[in-house]
Amino acid sequence: MTIQFRNYTTEAGITDDYFKVRDFLVKLRSTNFTYARWDWMTTHGYLAKEAVGKIGLWEDSDRIIGVATFDCQPGTAYCLTYPQYDYLKKEMLLYAKDSLSKDEKVTVVIPDTDKYFQDVAADLGFIATEEKEGDAIFYLDKTSTEYSLPEGFKITTMKETYDLYQYYRVLWKGFNHELNGEGKFVFSKEKEKEGNAQMKRPNVDLDLKIAVVAPDGNFVSYCGMWYDKENDYAVIEPVATDPDYRRMGLGKAAVLEGIRRVGELGAKKVLVGSTQQFYYNIGLRPFSTATEWRIK
Repeated sequence: MTIQFRNYTTEAGITDDYFKVRDFLVKLRSTNFTYARWDWMTTHGYLAKEAVGKIGLWEDSDRIIGVATFDCQPGTAYCLTYPQYDYLKKEMLLYAKDSLSKDEKVTVVIPDTDKYFQDVAADLGFIATEEKEGDAIFYLDKTSTEYSLPEGFKITTMKETYDLYQYYRVLWKGFNHELNGEGKFVFSKEKEKEGNAQMKRPNVDLDLKIAVVAPDGNFVSYCGMWYDKENDYAVIEPVATDPDYRRMGLGKAAVLEGIRRVGELGAKKVLVGSTQQFYYNIGLRPFSTATEWRIK
């Protein structure tokens, strides 16, 4: 067994290395950093494209067995290995400290169940903080996916209604950019190009990109779903509802429609990287937590 280190390609987007890392994450079945999170990040508009070459890969006989990565932007690191290679985590954390930092500082996210990695981090001078990442889970065999929509509203998908303006508009409003004083959403050729890169690529099922349409034709709630048949779980990312249409059950409808669809494809569980009360209210349950660790 010869372990070799190399850097990820310096080319952002859909590359051979993208597929290799995705395959590793699918097989790892980690909820700390899922295959869907990798997919979402790879073509995200906020991705630090100039930094992707800093992602670290560990290989055994040309097969990826470990990854040290950030999520969109350097500064927060995730160190992932198959269980039999846990001993690499010290090397991986040292690499992340030197190469995945921002302003010479790095945060590492460690699952609260990974006592070995906690020991490694503590020995290197990291301490746990109060800041957490959490996952909630929906069990399709335990909870109903039934929902109702107000009169005049309907469900569509990006396959049925491929409208990037509406897609970005509902995300802009739903993530409170207008409420935060950032102005009205402005669509552009650059945004259209970015949207096509996200939607028209491998490992995207447009039937799982769910939107609720208001009577005026605007998307007012959205839920993205990710599913790979090699796993028994799907992932929710992102969810957003126009502030003018909240507390009407539209976000619930979008999410439960997405869950229903992945259930038909074979998913048994659905995860979301959130502990918001909204998800618990519609049937998800607490699942796992991870803590952000930093140097003293």
